[in-house]
Amino acid sequence: MAGKIPRPASGRSILGGTASGHVIATREALSFWGGVDPATARVIDVHHPLHGTCLTGSILVMPSSRGSCTGSGVLLDLVLTGRAPAALVFSEAEDVLTLGALIASEMFGNPLPVLRLGPEGFAALSRAQTAHISETAVVADGLEIPIVPPATLALDLTEADHAMLDGHQGVAIQQAMRIICAMAAQQGALGLVDVTQGHIDGCIYASPANLTFAERMADMGVQVRVPTTMNAISVDLASWQAQGVPQSFGDPAARLADAYVRMGCRPTFTCAPYLLDSAPTPGESIAWAESNAVIFANTVLGARTAKHPDFLDLCIAMTARAPLSGVYLDEHRKARRVIDIELPEHVDDSFWPLIGYLAGRAAPDRIALLRGLASAQPSMDDLKALCAAFGTTSAAPMLHVEGVTPEAAGAALDSADSVTISRADMATAWALLNEGPEQIELVAIGSPHASLTECRALAETLAGRSRHPDVTVIVTAGRQVISEARSEGLLAKLEDSGVQVLPDLCWCSICEPVFPTRTRTLMTNSGKYAHYGPGLSGRTVRFGSLADCVTAGLTGRVPARLPDWLS
Repeated sequence: MAGKIPRPASGRSILGGTASGHVIATREALSFWGGVDPATARVIDVHHPLHGTCLTGSILVMPSSRGSCTGSGVLLDLVLTGRAPAALVFSEAEDVLTLGALIASEMFGNPLPVLRLGPEGFAALSRAQTAHISETAVVADGLEIPIVPPATLALDLTEADHAMLDGHQGVAIQQAMRIICAMAAQQGALGLVDVTQGHIDGCIYASPANLTFAERMADMGVQVRVPTTMNAISVDLASWQAQGVPQSFGDPAARLADAYVRMGCRPTFTCAPYLLDSAPTPGESIAWAESNAVIFANTVLGARTAKHPDFLDLCIAMTARAPLSGVYLDEHRKARRVIDIELPEHVDDSFWPLIGYLAGRAAPDRIALLRGLASAQPSMDDLKALCAAFGTTSAAPMLHVEGVTPEAAGAALDSADSVTISRADMATAWALLNEGPEQIELVAIGSPHASLTECRALAETLAGRSRHPDVTVIVTAGRQVISEARSEGLLAKLEDSGVQVLPDLCWCSICEPVFPTRTRTLMTNSGKYAHYGPGLSGRTVRFGSLADCVTAGLTGRVPARLPDWLS
């Protein structure tokens, strides 16, 4: 019929419900944690096209989420405070925000529709001004996209699974299994897999919703079934009051940590669980949350874990069962994009987070194989920095580095496409992360948490010299690393140079006044914090090597120039 608008192919309802609102569309994935302010629902990621946009009441249309697993907690808080988008529409598989919406519906009775559309429907909805979502269709500016119901796969469950799901082990375990099975269905899993250990990300006080969830579960008598470590938290647990942290923040942040400890989790309080003596072995199926830890575990250690969202991490630790999907399976650990790196000569430690950042941008939605790096012989700290930066710009749970990481040989699919990261690309990214002034008031090291070798390198570089009186130098590290540094005499050397070494916190969770309030510009050697820092702290951020950070600490200034290996 003349003038009739074509009807795009149908989409799928992931979580049901109805909604109406204005369409906010982006072709770039967004991390809700570090990217969206829970108090205002505004996008605070300064590198994202939606920066400054309020998402409340919108039909948010984007390919997927990326970055932190804590995004599920931010979304739950937005739902509970009435600031959330009216609906989420993705074009790719997405777990983090979907899980937040699932918890909002399952535990708090606040449904938020989540849909997945094919390329044609996603493109058409992205051009619309407003949309209405029903159980059967999306109607937008005269366009109608049919919606099929949520997936209801018959999972192959064990007798023990059925017993948990039927409530034979209590209401909390039953609820955890319902959430796990719902996520398994939307992921297309046919069954569940045993896991040997967990790592909890939801212990960061990203919003009151995290505390509400954790205390509700702890009060029900929940106990984890597998050894479970804990991510960095939001306060130095032993010292937050002496540090001047307001009671209104410090008390709930400490209660949140205590809730997980009550449930049997180890108070490791580190975002780098791969540095612990409990790090997994190749092929071991685990259940970790925290994006950098997941990527490092899969990529460098050869363990197997999905990027489990906050809340799901506890559900899995309670049951020792996870959806058997994604990178738990051999076929999903292959690279769909090959990235050739133009390797400069004589690179320093700043090269690796920069490459991770660029690789994530080059492969935002897929596992990548990086080629051309083996001759640079990256250390474990280099790979730690690379994986963390990759996780800020890509949703993928792992990558491969040819000639370096254990599964890189034969990792690329025959159908994989290829791109190149050139020296010019590196120079552009360096400039993007160095738009601030030369004068520095704060040096931030330890995102992810510093290793013992990084502490040694910092102590050796400082060599007993004292920091500039107008510059604060802070290192965040896990309790185990700090204990080892103390035994080795490193902690005393760092403190003699005026360096503060803080446990429990990491840079992504530090707040004022522990974060020095007089800071205007900070310097970091972390690609992850260089990306998130401006939005989280409200300050200008400079990026560079450990040597650049030491220069900033000693002199209060770092010239805005390319590193020698890029000049």
